[in-house]
Formats: sequence, structure tokens, C-alpha cells
Amino acid sequence: MKVLKAVEMNRCIGCLSCMITCSAVNQQDHSILKSAIRIKTSGGLTGKFVAIVCQACKDDVPCAEICPTGALIKRQAGGVLLDKDKCIGCELCVNACTVEAIHFDQETQKPIVCKHCGVCVRFCPHGCLQLVEEGL
Repeated sequence: MKVLKAVEMNRCIGCLSCMITCSAVNQQDHSILKSAIRIKTSGGLTGKFVAIVCQACKDDVPCAEICPTGALIKRQAGGVLLDKDKCIGCELCVNACTVEAIHFDQETQKPIVCKHCGVCVRFCPHGCLQLVEEGL
């Protein structure tokens, strides 16, 4: 299984193509607020860009461990998948994520979680993101 990694963020120009594509494909919405990946500056207008994305925790997975309904299911390569039917919208996973990579959708009352599908990688024009094979 593969996981998403932000490997060449020094190439990022902040076009947000990755965010728009993620939102469109995974949430059927073109709002960057519906993206599982977030691109921000590291400081002001002249700062470099950083990607806030699921780090694919393997052993200690705080978001899954705190979920009271088991809606976040651990992936074998790390990270989680969301079972929307089990999710009660409590937002505990949002606060538990140590890298602030889980965002809450106020419309659906569900978390937005990266599923490491790689659609953002395909649409990044500068090769900033990669899907990397993780050893099991």
C-alpha cells in the first residue's frame, strides 16, 4: 500500500491544484475547504509553502483510537479510512490528530480525512507530492 508524502515542497508555488482536485474527486465539491490536504505558507508572503497532510501513523493512531464509534479504520500502510455511516460528527478525531491533518466539514458534520488515493499527486504540476510504497 502507498502513502502520500510531501517530498519536494521547495518546488511548490501555491497554485492549490492539489487541494482543488482532492475536493472535486473525494468530496464532489470545488471548495478548497473540502480538501484533505492543505497548503499554507510557512510565514508571510515570502515564506515557503508547507503541506498539511495525514502522516499515515501506523502503531499509535490517535484519531482512530479516540473515535467512540470505530468510524476511523486503520489502513495497513498507515493512516485511516472513514466509515461515514458510523461517524457521529463528534470532532474528537480532529483534535486528536497530532499534525492537524483532519479537517471538519461543517455542512456534512463529518471529518475530512486523507485516504492516500494520490489524486493530488497526479495534478501537482511541480512534483511536490508523491505516493510512496510503505514497508509492511
